Amino acid sequence: MNSQQPLDPRDLGRVHFIGMGGAGMSAVARLLLARDVAVSGSDAKDSPGLRELESLGAHVFVGQDAQNVAAADTVVVSTAIKDENPELAAARESGLRVLHRSQALAAAMHGRHVIAVAGTHGKTTTSSMTAVALRAAGLDPSWAIGAHVADLGANAGFGAGEWFVAEADESDGSFLAYHPRIAVVTNVEADHLDHYGSQEEFFRAFDEFSATIRDGGILVACADDPGAAHLAERRRAAGHTVVTYGAAATADVVFSEPVPRGTGSTCQLTFTVAGERRSEELMLAVPGAHNVADAAAAFAAGLAAGADADRLLAGLADFHGSARRFDLKGEVGSVRVFDDYAHHPTEVLAALGAARDVAQDHRVLAIFQPHLYSRTREFAEPFCRALEQADLACVTDVFGAREQPEPGITGATIVEHTSTDRVVSTPGADEAIAAVVASAQPGDVVMTIGAGDVTALGPRVLEALEHRR
Repeated sequence: MNSQQPLDPRDLGRVHFIGMGGAGMSAVARLLLARDVAVSGSDAKDSPGLRELESLGAHVFVGQDAQNVAAADTVVVSTAIKDENPELAAARESGLRVLHRSQALAAAMHGRHVIAVAGTHGKTTTSSMTAVALRAAGLDPSWAIGAHVADLGANAGFGAGEWFVAEADESDGSFLAYHPRIAVVTNVEADHLDHYGSQEEFFRAFDEFSATIRDGGILVACADDPGAAHLAERRRAAGHTVVTYGAAATADVVFSEPVPRGTGSTCQLTFTVAGERRSEELMLAVPGAHNVADAAAAFAAGLAAGADADRLLAGLADFHGSARRFDLKGEVGSVRVFDDYAHHPTEVLAALGAARDVAQDHRVLAIFQPHLYSRTREFAEPFCRALEQADLACVTDVFGAREQPEPGITGATIVEHTSTDRVVSTPGADEAIAAVVASAQPGDVVMTIGAGDVTALGPRVLEALEHRR
């Protein structure tokens, strides 16, 4: 993925999205429609998301066929679209402009100051919090986020203000397309080695990302994460402006140890504004130390954008989460069931820590679905160590997504690293549901965790709990 300057949306002509129903693609389509660009798109199957885009003016095709791109000037694809896709093949044969989703998003941002939120973990929550806080501060931002955000009403929207908040995905290098005025880096921890090949190349990509910050722009980085902190040091040494946040006393925005508060948390934020060092309470309606860190990142970015500190804090207090991020699915017999997108060991540990805060003296039970064979192979032992923080963790078969199965790599590969009976192999969904439901007691928290179709198990757990009563 190159880092060339973004296109003007007026130069795109009619834009066709291949796979428009996906979360990332639908967000960009929604934004281009808001900018009066003619949009069409296809997907393999119909969905409410496609019909919503149709109601906004998009021409929708269910099923993919070469004829669907006949009227297009520009075709947008994601990394998931293969060369043999009939629409992509037809677009190339006709000489149409083909853009990666990130390049189309960069075009949708044209004319706005971009806040790009990157990092191995916390991108969705931090970008959601930033957009919500800026809106509360009266800046009316635009946004594009990889999940539905209840407080914003959608995964993307076009505001009247000068700021555009974007979740910047590092998985395929596409975060180099945005040229932000403010870049937020929550953490830099090795992942997506199937794309990058090595930890060194993964870290180098974040240096390239920071190099895309516009002249006079600001890097906001976590002082507590070694990868992000070293990136900040290198950026400062090169003479650029850096703002840090974290529990470390040396950070520019310091947060204290969070105190659990029901299904939320509270802490103190210490920061400098208008030359005055202030300390204010940060209250959150979402639990977990990782959410406090993400809120501090959003607050620091908001200050860098010129927003009022008190209004930012009020906006953060009203943030109620984004889809698949410690998402409450329901409660039966005082057993609460949450769903979380965590798919890296550090994320799993954070999700279980939040669950522990909510459960308090009760137990935490989890169904974990590993995502990608390569990630399972690379991080089997760290996944196991994280899952041992649950009272019971059922590990299902791997969700392969874009990868073909690897011989010998299954969910049991993770379980092999434990010497306890708290992490068990339950290859099938029915087996996993039965295990957690049999174990669940009033006050317990049940988590479904992973980036695959494990998200569909929450309602089934609730149904099974209801039948047990």
